Amino acid sequence: MMTQYIFIASPVKLPQGDFGSNPISNEQPNIFNTELDFTHLYFENNFDSELKKKFSFSNHLTYEFQVTAYANEIPLKGKETGSAYEKKCLDILYKYVEKAIFESGYIEMFTCWNGEENNRLSNHRKVQWENIKSPYDLVLNDLEIVEIIL
Repeated sequence: MMTQYIFIASPVKLPQGDFGSNPISNEQPNIFNTELDFTHLYFENNFDSELKKKFSFSNHLTYEFQVTAYANEIPLKGKETGSAYEKKCLDILYKYVEKAIFESGYIEMFTCWNGEENNRLSNHRKVQWENIKSPYDLVLNDLEIVEIIL
């Protein structure tokens, strides 16, 4: 099975780490009541600790600060299921993007399958943040990049 990733690029630093997991306690951060409590997005930045420098996840991303997350519960356009896991991950993504857009005024968001990061784009569009009314408005086609402007 191939892995789909979501990428976000910004002119300002983006937070990395685990977003959305709900462990039973801080003392037991690896124990969850339900699989939904465990469902989360982990954003990893584009800094190579061995080389001590930033790299770009894709030649389609133009900003220096980039993060990626394994998008196992974020559907491609037309493949939405409405599951609780999908809704939770899209809510996490929406909150993350909303915070990033208000800090920078502009971000790029891109999705593709692992290994296809530099393939030809299927679509490139610009959208104002005010036109993104729900987390489902962040669902993209494979190899689509969207520029979101505040």
